[in-house]
Amino acid sequence: MNDTEPLYNFTSEDRIIHKMWILPKEYELIIIDEIGKSDYLYIADGHHRAASAGRARAVKRESNPNHTGEEEYNYFLAVLFPAEQLKILPYHRVVFDLKGMSEEDFLNRIKVNFTVEDTDNPSPERRRNIGMYLSGKWYLLKPNENVKTTEDVGGNLDVSILQNYLLQPILGVEDIRTDTNVDFIGGIRGTQELEKLVDSGKAKVAFSMYPVSVDDLINISDAGETMPPKSTWFEPKLRDGLVVHTI
Repeated sequence: MNDTEPLYNFTSEDRIIHKMWILPKEYELIIIDEIGKSDYLYIADGHHRAASAGRARAVKRESNPNHTGEEEYNYFLAVLFPAEQLKILPYHRVVFDLKGMSEEDFLNRIKVNFTVEDTDNPSPERRRNIGMYLSGKWYLLKPNENVKTTEDVGGNLDVSILQNYLLQPILGVEDIRTDTNVDFIGGIRGTQELEKLVDSGKAKVAFSMYPVSVDDLINISDAGETMPPKSTWFEPKLRDGLVVHTI
């Protein structure tokens, strides 16, 4: 296949090279057979889109008395990666308002559940370590004995610890998906973007996270749980709109 000209061949604005070929029809059954040999497939990203596709299929099926299961609405776009080739990047947080607290009060409240150390390293080097950028200075937060291990796998992730022991009780962030006092920085934008937002005054404090591992994702799925919101960032990403599936 690499001897033929690709349908698409370009470098996007984020410097990711995209090449795409249309496979000849005779490859279709081979690919389906190879995918069928996989013991497990995990949705690592796009849970909501997959659920939306399922709801759209249900609506279409109910309105089609001649439903066969072969219609276009029974399928949706996906891309498969071997687990050993997948890299999960951290998904950082920024907070815009300290809810009337002074920075000193904020730090004192954090120390109830975390040890707070000065650091020159903006990126945590291990699990259960969280970086915090406040007033031009980096700190390292480590959960203390008040942070309890949970029975659910997802509750022990760093993003859950940050949410349950800092963002929610101290800053009043009840739903991280909808609260306008929080935003998220993922991927290659990294900790420099966190510093930029705080130094410019757009945000008050930023938190850098250690990335969730692929094993974490698999273990949570195997336990019948779902990943906490905004906990994983995957790169490179396929360009939006490069391929469209019409139902």
